[in-house]
Amino acid sequence: MKRYGQYCPVAHALDRVGDRWALLIVRELMLGQRRFTDLAEALPGIGSNILSTRLRDLETASVVRKRKLPPPLAVTVYELTEQGRALEGVLRALARWGAGSLGAPAADDCWSMYAVHARFRPEAAIDGVYEVRFEEGEVMSLSVEDGVLSAAKLSAEEPSLVVSLAPETLHGLIEGSIGVRAAVADGRAQLVHGSQKELTQLVAMFAPAAAQAPGVAA
Repeated sequence: MKRYGQYCPVAHALDRVGDRWALLIVRELMLGQRRFTDLAEALPGIGSNILSTRLRDLETASVVRKRKLPPPLAVTVYELTEQGRALEGVLRALARWGAGSLGAPAADDCWSMYAVHARFRPEAAIDGVYEVRFEEGEVMSLSVEDGVLSAAKLSAEEPSLVVSLAPETLHGLIEGSIGVRAAVADGRAQLVHGSQKELTQLVAMFAPAAAQAPGVAA
């Protein structure tokens, strides 16, 4: 591992987690234990050799540990140590700072849970449980209660809305370039459970603040 060679807590922290991809690996492990293949799928663009190197470096830095789960699973997973979990505040602070200049997503961007929280608009919140199923198989659940959002990359329990679509369709709905009615009519957004009204409500909670409701729901 390269070192900055400075007696400074910032430099020392970057010695441990400052390499490219390192904090994104930590971000994924904040969601729980992950296999090597899970991490590779969640971090498109990272090579397997780079992922192996970063995991090894994070293990050396006591941020990540590797475990073999007992039978019947009997698979190797990675998880955060106590020191690794302590980086949650750092990631949240970085997310708040980055949200100010994040801009709109590209069509093929995959959203992290930090992006979901950064784009959430409490003033537009409508309580409910929403499940978004992406065509590639990924699932995201969103629960809003008293205007507070909880999000996870898991199936929702008793969702009021389940919608299946491609990431680029979701992005278009949120940014206002695709109307909810049109997306449902032509099958780009498939309502597995729930109504078009609830999908419109979900979109509005993440649309840019300047977006007008008619444009979103058209």
